[in-house]
Amino acid sequence: MPKQIIESKKVPAPIGPYSQGVIANGFFFASGQVAFDPATGELVLSDIKSETKQVMENIQSLLEAANLGFANVVKTTIFLSDMALFAQVNEVYGSYFTSNFPARETVAVKTLPRNVNVEISITAVIEL
Repeated sequence: MPKQIIESKKVPAPIGPYSQGVIANGFFFASGQVAFDPATGELVLSDIKSETKQVMENIQSLLEAANLGFANVVKTTIFLSDMALFAQVNEVYGSYFTSNFPARETVAVKTLPRNVNVEISITAVIEL
């Protein structure tokens, strides 16, 4: 089965040579999302909870473009600018998952694109 590129106008366009999402071999892979508000094209950086909420909303838009939902997500990776943000990010992140939680890793990195505080990528299965 050839790979299928997934795009959503509800998510900011890629700023480099990558796709927003790709379906291949029964999996959906979403590129890391930061807190771009697609309505304004601006980053939401007022506070970490608002930033994380925008990231999760962007992920939700990509999942919907692939006809999937958070229940399909099997793996997430969270990149943080500072591990001290973990509890607040985790609180918002956790509100998007109700059960059968995905596997996850969270790492602090030196710098993220556009100096954001959080970036999240996901892998989802097409069929549950």
